[in-house]
Parts: sequence; C-alpha cells; structure tokens
Amino acid sequence: MMKLFDAHCHLQDPKIITKAPQLISSAVASGVSYFAVNGVSEKDWDLVKEMGETYPSVVPCFGIHPWYVAERSPQWFETFKSLFETTPTASVGEIGLDKGSKGREIDFSDQVGVFRQQLELAKELNKPASIHCVRAFGDLLEILKSVGPFPAGIILHSYLGSAEMVPEFAKLGAYFSFSGFLMSMNEKKAKKMLKAVPSDRILLETDSPDALPKAEASCLYFVEGDPSLPEEGNSALDQDSVANEKSNASSDSMKLPKETLNHPANIHTVLGYVARLLDMKNEELGELSYQNAVRLFSYAGAGDVSGHSQNHSTTHVT
Repeated sequence: MMKLFDAHCHLQDPKIITKAPQLISSAVASGVSYFAVNGVSEKDWDLVKEMGETYPSVVPCFGIHPWYVAERSPQWFETFKSLFETTPTASVGEIGLDKGSKGREIDFSDQVGVFRQQLELAKELNKPASIHCVRAFGDLLEILKSVGPFPAGIILHSYLGSAEMVPEFAKLGAYFSFSGFLMSMNEKKAKKMLKAVPSDRILLETDSPDALPKAEASCLYFVEGDPSLPEEGNSALDQDSVANEKSNASSDSMKLPKETLNHPANIHTVLGYVARLLDMKNEELGELSYQNAVRLFSYAGAGDVSGHSQNHSTTHVT
C-alpha cells in the first residue's frame, strides 16, 4: 500500500479531539503513516505532547500561531523552550505571519516578534518549522533572509504564494506543503506555481479539520458526527462505503457546508489533485512527498521516522 505523510494538521483541535482515535486509525488504514500535529497556542501544547506519546504515527509540533499571539502568557517562551527538552521528537509549528482578515486584528509587530523568537529557536535546535503565511509573503521573505538559511528546513504550509517567490524561499531551505486550499486557487496559476517547486521540496498535508478539499462528496472521508452535515452524510467513509456512497446520488449533489470538517484521510484527494497538475502518477507523487517528509522530520532526537512506520503499520493496520 502507498504510504503518505500528512505534513501539517491539527488533530488536537477541539472540534475533533474526541474523534482523534478513530480518525487516526482510519487514516492509517488508508495509508497515512504519519501526521505532523501542530499546536497553535500554550493552551493545546500539552494535548499535542500527549498525542505524540500515545500514537507512534504522530509527530508533535509546538508553536504560537499568529492568531493567538495576543493570548500568550509572560512566560510563554520558557515553556516553549522546555517542551523541546522534554519532547526530543518534536518539531516547531505552527508559527507565522497573517495580514488576512483575522490577522489584521492582531498587532503585526507583535506577530513579527513572536514569530522571530520561535524561528530563531528552530534554527538553533536544528529542527524544521511549519509556517503559516497569509498576505505577508514579502515580510516573511525578509525575516527568513535575516534569520536563515535553514539547513533543517522550513515548511511553508498550505502554500498559496506566487511561482515567482518559490526559488527565493527554496534557496533558504523551504519545503512547500499543499492542502485542499490549493483547489481554491486558479488552476492555471496553481499549476505554474507547482511546476516551480523543486521535486525534493514537495509535501502534502490536510490541515485537518480545516481545508476540506473541493471534491465530490463520494470521494471524501467524513468525520463521524460532524454537526455541519445532514444525518445520512454523517459517517466516516471507509474504503467499502465509498462505493456505496457513489451510488447515493443525493450525496454527490449535496453541497457541503463551508464548516464541514476535514478528515485526515482526505490527503488522498489532495494527492490526486497535485499529481494531476504536475502530470505525475499518484503513486509517484505519494512516494516522493513521503520521502521528502521523512527526510525533513528525521532530525536528531526524532528517532528513525521511516523505521517505526514499519512496526506501526503492522500493529495498527488490520
């Protein structure tokens, strides 16, 4: 079975945390060997740490997301630093800059200060950092140039920047991760941008529970008990029920609500879309993106990421 690596998601999100065990096991059964689970504020760091200890497939990542910068405590940085001592397998994320509608509510110089501190620590610890950037690519590039380069890599998560900026970011050590959000970009523009990304820097992610791919309902996995869905569309689809769902025409014509939760197994839909735009076979892109992620997340202290997926798949996949 093809192995995939979800390079960025939030399985600790309050919207899905109670479903995490089922979501992880059904995604693992579909071929997802790893999930880089990103914390967003001090409030969820312990939860992410616990998930990393509970599931061999979870790579814990700690960070303060730009939207939560104003809520940080005076000792946030000490807590942040200490997490990497107690959790050697951890990576940095989600950190970043945001000038979008939500980001505009947060003082930008504050965002920059918190982002820089986290980025500098990632560089010092030689760990990858997963970066959120909305309408601030110019600022991001400037900061990355002043702190970088990043031999351990950085991840531009759910990248929707221009093709023109790709070489600049790549030169500093950036990997480009693609989620269902890519499907909202103009296809021609998306194709041009994807073709600019070096093949050894492509990653795939779900950003679950956000970024549900734009696809036929029959091709998607759903989160069981999702409050945004009508009852009959409410079960997590497994391989067998996808076929049954296909025959259920109403589910295909059903327009999914904007707040529909994204199941981590929907990385298969992202894979199919990116592969099509790159004129690649799904298996080829799956293997490539998996190897790229394994290389990125195999830092000192992480253990052999590719090694324990073997044990994991034998013990968890039935």
